[in-house]
Amino acid sequence: MNVKSRHHLRADAIADIEDAVADTLGVEIDADSYEKVEFEDSDWNVVLVDGDPLVLYIEDEAGEDEPFLTVQGANAYPPQRNVVTVDAGAVSFVSDGADVMRPGITEADDSIDAGDLVAINEESHGKFLAVGRAKTDGADMVGDSGKVVESIHHVGDDLFEFTV
Repeated sequence: MNVKSRHHLRADAIADIEDAVADTLGVEIDADSYEKVEFEDSDWNVVLVDGDPLVLYIEDEAGEDEPFLTVQGANAYPPQRNVVTVDAGAVSFVSDGADVMRPGITEADDSIDAGDLVAINEESHGKFLAVGRAKTDGADMVGDSGKVVESIHHVGDDLFEFTV
């Protein structure tokens, strides 16, 4: 991914990111610098937090950009809310970018509503593997069949491999 532009964010944009991440995920980001990066060859809009790609903007259903943690961000600042946990059998699929299916889910935050952004982690080590959008409420995620989380960003994709 080739960087098109990179600039420091204003205090109000930083506050918006910190507030959104705190409200959605229950995480307080503590950082000295925030830089927005736009790419020539990708639609990702990423925020470098102290030099690491920890936040990305994801378009919501209304077309607005919503800040959320990247996989690296979720592992650096583990979310307390909007978490979907998958079993060992789902890890390789989720890590390859597959959508999350009900049979692979062992636990989901009951406060998740359909349409919310979620962080997906694995139950064995608690590592975050992907970020996605819930297709159903958290209380309805554990079950026998059906796709319940659409994958947006995952371990091993271009964004995950991006280094400054």
